[in-house]
Amino acid sequence: MADFYQSRLITTLHRLGQPNLERLEAELELYSMVCPIALVLPALYSDVQSEAMKGIVEELKKAKFIKEIVLSLGPATDEEFKRVKEFLSVLPQEVSVIHNSGKRIEEIYRIFDKEGVSAGKDGKGRSAWLAYGYVLARGKCEVIALHDCDIKSYSREMLARLCYPVVNPSLDFVFCKGYYARVTNKLHGRVTRLFVTPLVRALEKIIGNHPFLEFIDNFRYPLAGEVCMVTELARVNRIPWDWGLEVGVLAEVYRNYSPRRVCQVDIAENYEHKHQPLSENDPSTGLTKMSIDIAKSLFRTLASEGIVFSDGFFKTLVVTYQKLAEDTLARYEGDAAINGLEFDRHAEARAVDAFTKGITIAAETIRNDPLGAPLIPNWNRVISAIPGILEDLREAVEEDNKL
Repeated sequence: MADFYQSRLITTLHRLGQPNLERLEAELELYSMVCPIALVLPALYSDVQSEAMKGIVEELKKAKFIKEIVLSLGPATDEEFKRVKEFLSVLPQEVSVIHNSGKRIEEIYRIFDKEGVSAGKDGKGRSAWLAYGYVLARGKCEVIALHDCDIKSYSREMLARLCYPVVNPSLDFVFCKGYYARVTNKLHGRVTRLFVTPLVRALEKIIGNHPFLEFIDNFRYPLAGEVCMVTELARVNRIPWDWGLEVGVLAEVYRNYSPRRVCQVDIAENYEHKHQPLSENDPSTGLTKMSIDIAKSLFRTLASEGIVFSDGFFKTLVVTYQKLAEDTLARYEGDAAINGLEFDRHAEARAVDAFTKGITIAAETIRNDPLGAPLIPNWNRVISAIPGILEDLREAVEEDNKL
């Protein structure tokens, strides 16, 4: 995005001029000698089989500034786990694969449940959280980067730009979130464009100025899955295990750190990955499910900040959101027109209708169960509850990777 606009709270690091990857990587290799970087990759077996992942591995072969790579594998058989290890064996970095559905890791999860520090249900959040614990257990890295495994337009420049603000000792950032445009022949990113931003601004209209809402609204792409952080942040943050992961992570960063130590960076000219279906008639899946989980995460964070919700509040919110979303839709229609992009106004309006239903379902859930499913506890609490658990986790992953 060729501009140099700075938001009020969060430092924005832009993509200005012609990128110089060689210079960026040379500096990162130097910084990483003092501040080693671990890359966490939460993935399903289907992700690993994809063409996108093949391209990611080819790029990572040349990412010399990364010390270790931890792929946290979702539900998979023992045979599939072995195939993933073999697939990643071409990488020059120290590589570990976490077999989340393997016997050793399932025993770790049973220990968590027994001691009352449940890691929640299977999902990206739990996979990432367990990988953070493994990185902490190894104690070899000071910084953790994370990105998805379905990025079709991946280049190691994305990773370099994501890591640079946290690794550079002169910049003093503890958390960095990537942002980018998601455009092909049309605009993508519907949940960010048509749901999160209008919802946050609708909440601001009703509640008034609120530091947390302002914090979220300062991110250009709050749902981006690409983040980089110091390991201490991975130790103290709680995270959701469901689709509320990205917003939940931002809520914990807001709670634990000053905004001046948080930044966002333009990591790519364009970004393309697999697209989720809207699933407007099935709130248990797709973008509709995503909107529900995100809304619940926002509502619970605001409740923890002392905001009182009522039936009247939520009814007003639905109407306010829908009006703002419709106005936003018209803005993007103009954006598409001037750039010669396809724009299906009916499809966009259907998305707004589905997201409106998502808010209603999330509100009903909050009214019936204000606390809901707890966040995955931070690693400090887990270590306190189960002394020696990090060593058990390290041994379990290393034993699996010997096979």
